[in-house]
Amino acid sequence: MAESGSHRIDAESDFMRARRLQTLSALAARLRGEGGEGTRALSFDEVVDALGRRGERKIGLHLIPLDAIIGSVDKVRDFDRRFRPTSDKSRARWERIARASRIGEEIPPIDVYKLGDYYFVRDGHHRVSVARALRLRLIEAEVTEVQTLLEPRDIGRREDLELKHWRKVFLQRVPLPPGVRDKVRVTKPHGYGVLAEMVEAWAARTMQAEAQLMDKKTMAQRWMDEEFLPVLELVDEAGLKGEDETEGDAYMRVSGERYRLIREHAWDREIMKQVAAGKRRRRKSR
Repeated sequence: MAESGSHRIDAESDFMRARRLQTLSALAARLRGEGGEGTRALSFDEVVDALGRRGERKIGLHLIPLDAIIGSVDKVRDFDRRFRPTSDKSRARWERIARASRIGEEIPPIDVYKLGDYYFVRDGHHRVSVARALRLRLIEAEVTEVQTLLEPRDIGRREDLELKHWRKVFLQRVPLPPGVRDKVRVTKPHGYGVLAEMVEAWAARTMQAEAQLMDKKTMAQRWMDEEFLPVLELVDEAGLKGEDETEGDAYMRVSGERYRLIREHAWDREIMKQVAAGKRRRRKSR
């Protein structure tokens, strides 16, 4: 921290430095073609909506890492991703907290929501901003942990949320047990919608053949055991999984190729040979 001998002047310098860095960061984001979204703090509501909220519990007072605070409940436009102020409108309040921090006054804990390893500020945005400007590593916080349908991993960027949203929708339609759901992942957000329709179509055919209904949980478990996992074994045996594909991607692509070739929903090694042969023919024609 720079020291001038005057806490007031030092606090003013802290604010101007934070504003300057925020302006330069926003300019760099625009030059990269990211617009304002590249540096804006994440919205707690957007993230929880994408993950699916299940409940919450208070876990009390903790020291939390400032670098793990990535968003806000209601002030996403007032601070950027690194909690630098985006305008001068609260400058007096910011500098008052900075002066208090510099002279060692007791600063009240902030209030945050915890999602996995990430935190979102409910109250105390200026305290977070000042602490980061003063290059502190930890801050005291009252923490409420939020439980979600999807695990809150890989949510540090706004572009991650669309994929999370569609995965949540898929799991609501196809409620796979937690122990196996990680096997079913796709790389494109809307692929989850397509995959859900495929599972439901498989269930409709099965119910028609058996002349009995099944609930969603039964549908999800039977599709996994009787369709998805056996098909993946055939895909692996035939060497049909692409290098950059997830297992879910491979299942959808090979299923589409199978139906295009034979207009049937059956699976066996002979069908896989036909799919593999079709793939080789397309490669030669390119």
